[in-house]
Amino acid sequence: MSLVLDNLLSLLSLEKLEVGLFRGQSQDIGFGHLFGGHIMAQALSAAKQTVAEDRHIHSFHSYFLRAGDEKQPIIYDVEIMRDGGSFSARRVKAIQKGRAIFYMTCSFQAQEEGFDHQSLMPDVSGPQGLMNQQELAMTLRDRIPAPVLAKFMADTPFEMRLVEPVDFVNSEKTDPTRHVWVKANGVLPSENVNHESLLAYVSDFNFLVTAAQPHGVSFLTPGMRMATIDHAMWFHRPFSLHEWLLFSIESPNASGSRGFVKGQFYDLNGKLVASATQEGLLRMTTKGNTRG
Repeated sequence: MSLVLDNLLSLLSLEKLEVGLFRGQSQDIGFGHLFGGHIMAQALSAAKQTVAEDRHIHSFHSYFLRAGDEKQPIIYDVEIMRDGGSFSARRVKAIQKGRAIFYMTCSFQAQEEGFDHQSLMPDVSGPQGLMNQQELAMTLRDRIPAPVLAKFMADTPFEMRLVEPVDFVNSEKTDPTRHVWVKANGVLPSENVNHESLLAYVSDFNFLVTAAQPHGVSFLTPGMRMATIDHAMWFHRPFSLHEWLLFSIESPNASGSRGFVKGQFYDLNGKLVASATQEGLLRMTTKGNTRG
């Protein structure tokens, strides 16, 4: 297992302070604030510790209230909302410096059989032969600021390969769609690995930026501000991040300085394993207009 993947798994092993109260450590991955996927993954990990072992996450809905401090630990306060015959509901509040920075409501279900249908997997190229994020960055190395290049070249817990490579330095207007193959960058231990929390983590990559594509801007465009407002996710079928998953993303709308995106995860057999939606700040700032 790679060191960065091992570090991420250790971050999901929260310290239990009291019944329903946990402490997680932060991580600086170069965004200047806590990565949203980090908070979602830890919040899911905290909630899972209060639920019976035979119940698994099937959905969560979350709001980001404040930018998290990547240098401070996070306290997760889990409220038991309901434990029914088949479903368990939890609400998680993430706290830093005495203030809530994030809320999540999530629902867990015991396994059941029932009706089964799904949308078809997009017909796109497989992961073999595609460039990963480091290789793509190297093709742009002469045009990317050194700190940004260093962030892209750093080891990551997941390998991601874009089906349609994006030039985020000289952005051109393109359709608001993106397809990304993703899998764990190393071998995960077989025991006690919460693949759902890991998928929540990786679902925050390549997501909101898709809403900027029709406008010919990227996160590197001067004055461009992007930040997650809310993020929801549904888990449909079992999966393993040992294997490639296709993250198929589209942005059906941008308005009111907000971008909306939705995505679906498919395994190599074409099974739809999870879906996600997100709305985030998509604002071109000017002098004196930096409100959040």
